[in-house]
Amino acid sequence: MKPDLFQAIADPTRRAILTLIAIQALTPNVMAEKFDMTRQAVSKHIKVLHECDLIKPEHSGREIYYHFNAKKMQEFDHWLAQFRQNWETQFNQLDHLLKTIKEQE
Repeated sequence: MKPDLFQAIADPTRRAILTLIAIQALTPNVMAEKFDMTRQAVSKHIKVLHECDLIKPEHSGREIYYHFNAKKMQEFDHWLAQFRQNWETQFNQLDHLLKTIKEQE
């Protein structure tokens, strides 16, 4: 079964990998050097991210460079946007309430 986007980004190592390759495309070996784990462990994380389309491979000779797929992350951002307005409204109401309480003191 293909992992979903939420499962993929739930893991801190996978989020760190996304942060790394958002700046620059990297090979699995270079990514593995950044973590205190084996190359095989990093490859498993890469596989999950790739299956979720969060990263895209690009072959260059014998190397594979992984690139961040911003379009897939935009899907996540659009999903979050439906909640963002509600949160902002609630925070504004809380700010107003706290200000009112402070003024009454």
